Amino acid sequence: MNKRQRIKKNEDFQKVFKKGKSFANRQFVVYCLKQQDQQAFRIGLSVSKKVGNAVTRVQVKRYIRQAFLEMKDEVKQDFDYVIIARTQAAMLDFHETKKSLQHVLKVAKVYKSSTNQ
Repeated sequence: MNKRQRIKKNEDFQKVFKKGKSFANRQFVVYCLKQQDQQAFRIGLSVSKKVGNAVTRVQVKRYIRQAFLEMKDEVKQDFDYVIIARTQAAMLDFHETKKSLQHVLKVAKVYKSSTNQ
């Protein structure tokens, strides 16, 4: 993911938290905020120390980023997404992480379901 697709600044995180809508399952909480003049989606990740040690947290972040990279055509583009990983996210492999993210994005109605699932 390039730098334009990431949310890094605290003020951007806070804007998504305050104005966006949240959707959750057991592994993830996703905040979605529609942006008017934005070509591509942006994601921000939050993985707390409760999830695990540094190695585990980095692995969870990598899985989330890779899942979004593979789902980029199915996800609505004019949104900012903030994903918060819950403690159960540490126990998932990549495919389970992707499936869990797809589920929560479908609940949020920002995932365009394709026929190959």
